[in-house]
Amino acid sequence: MVGGIRTAGVDEAGRGPLAGPVVAAAVILPEGFRLEGLADSKQLSESRREALAERIRAEAIAWSLGRAEVAEIDRLNILQATMLAMQRAVAGLAAPPDRVLVDGNRCPDLPCPAEAIIKGDATVPAISAASILAKVARDREMVELDARYPQYQLARHKGYPTRAHLQALAEHGVSPVHRRSFGPVRRLLEAAGS
Repeated sequence: MVGGIRTAGVDEAGRGPLAGPVVAAAVILPEGFRLEGLADSKQLSESRREALAERIRAEAIAWSLGRAEVAEIDRLNILQATMLAMQRAVAGLAAPPDRVLVDGNRCPDLPCPAEAIIKGDATVPAISAASILAKVARDREMVELDARYPQYQLARHKGYPTRAHLQALAEHGVSPVHRRSFGPVRRLLEAAGS
């Protein structure tokens, strides 16, 4: 909140992985909110992100998560699925924002003014907070998926195309949580005649 204007920061986690949903968060912080270490979630350790996420959830005026599932990613493409997850996050806020600041170079269609800010996750506290909430939520989900599909080691790489993940895909095939439209997965399916 700045000058009485409710401003939501929005960011996502999970655009690049081969598996799992894309998760977005929207956060409205109180005016003058200060939290040491608030930064782009990718620059923080897992334990630091978890601690910051707890404070953000406790002290934010409102926060919400939105997501797009693997089937939606495959149907829409990752960019459109990300925009959908962001729309869902903003729509889920208990206090509707007067404006929205989105990390990156484009905004989803929203019912209020929105501005895209490149590297906003490193410079705008509300976007940093959204970045942290989105990453913590998605990482936790990947740990849960790891319990269902341990052969892929999803808890370790969170679905990103690491050498170990690509090797596991080659050995075990494609699971229901893999994005079939993503190159490495699609090529495996094509090679298998699926």
